[in-house]
Amino acid sequence: MPNPILPTRRALTLVLVMVLSACAGGKTPAGPVPAKSGGYKVLFIGNSLTYTNDLPGTVAGIAASAGDTIQVETVAAPNLALIDHVTGQTNAVDVIKSHPWDFVVLQQGPTSQALYRDTLILATKWLQPYIRQAGARSAQLMVWPAATKRATFDDVRRSSQLAAQAVGGLFLPAGEAWRGAWAAGPRIALYGPDGFHPSELGTYLTALVVYEGLTGHDSRTLPPRVIVAGKRLQIPTATVRLLQQVAHETVARFEAP
Repeated sequence: MPNPILPTRRALTLVLVMVLSACAGGKTPAGPVPAKSGGYKVLFIGNSLTYTNDLPGTVAGIAASAGDTIQVETVAAPNLALIDHVTGQTNAVDVIKSHPWDFVVLQQGPTSQALYRDTLILATKWLQPYIRQAGARSAQLMVWPAATKRATFDDVRRSSQLAAQAVGGLFLPAGEAWRGAWAAGPRIALYGPDGFHPSELGTYLTALVVYEGLTGHDSRTLPPRVIVAGKRLQIPTATVRLLQQVAHETVARFEAP
């Protein structure tokens, strides 16, 4: 399986130069931006972990089920690290600059090694001025390691936390919610068939964390149904309520003071 987080040597060099010259200084909003009259506007930047099962659309659907509005847009492509968006492999920067946002959700693959943690932080810092100019707040989405590398969960979390802290952004602990779900129900299938990308239920739990993390609205108050990528899943109510409870507790546990 291709590693979704490994940037090229040229990309590493480029981003170091760009960050040092372009991203110093500036203030970050102190808290989540209140929803505007048209609801929250959220841009997702990531890779296949974002577009598999349409995570952004699932977040928007969860919001609609609660009477909220989240308008989403996505810039994602296979096997990309955040630094690849920075160095022009997508039009992410142009999309950030295209109109105002409330949040920009940044998703990189499971970053457990120090070198790639550093480039994640640098790329996050480089994007920060554009995110700030768009009136938005950065939100770092923690994902999960492959099923064969579950021992690296703590390192994956640490990388995402440090990247969020580097710009005063939000930390969305989806990977920790996965661990919480397994602690409560070890047979809950969150991985898809390849043992890396999320199952539909894995995307739903991730979307719950994103929804509550961005809006502050309690996932436990949502209807007991699961709709992922526009498709309703036949999941027992007890399982749905368990996932909503886990998402709420996880977001609360990692919420910044």
